Amino acid sequence: MSSSADPAGSSHHREGRARRLRRTRRDRRGRGPRGPVLPPGLPAARTRAQRFDALVVAAVRRLEARWATELADVDVAVEEVPPSDPAAWEGGAVPLARVFPADGGHRARLVVYRRPVEQRADDDLPELVRRVVVEQVAELLARAPEDVDPDYDPD
Repeated sequence: MSSSADPAGSSHHREGRARRLRRTRRDRRGRGPRGPVLPPGLPAARTRAQRFDALVVAAVRRLEARWATELADVDVAVEEVPPSDPAAWEGGAVPLARVFPADGGHRARLVVYRRPVEQRADDDLPELVRRVVVEQVAELLARAPEDVDPDYDPD
C-alpha cells in the first residue's frame, strides 16, 4: 500500500463531506428551525436596549421642539455602561449620562448610560430618562433644567 493519496478516493471523500455539510440541521428534538415567539412589529418583541433607545429618542425629540437650533449640532448616543475611569467632577459615583461639549472638529455629544439608568429607575423608567436628558441638555446649554423643560421636576 502506498502512502500517496488516491485522487479518486479523496475527491469522493470531499464530495461526501460537502453533502453532509449542506444538509439542514434540526434542533436536538427534531422540531426543526424555530421562528420568533412574537412577530417583530409588536412592542414586546423589542429588546430592553431597543425600548431604552426609544425612550431617549422621545426625550430628545420633546426638547428639540423647543430647542431645535441649539440641539442641531448635538449627537445623542446610548451606551451600556460608562467607561471605568470616571471624570474628576463625578466624585466616584456612577454617572447616568455625560455631555461632551464641541471642541475642535468634534460636535457636542450627549451620552446616556443604559444600565445605570435602568438600575436607578424604581418604577418610572420613562420619567427618569426624560429627567436625565433634560439635565444633560441644560448643562450643555448652560441653563437651568427648569428653563430647558418647564415640566422638569427634580424629585
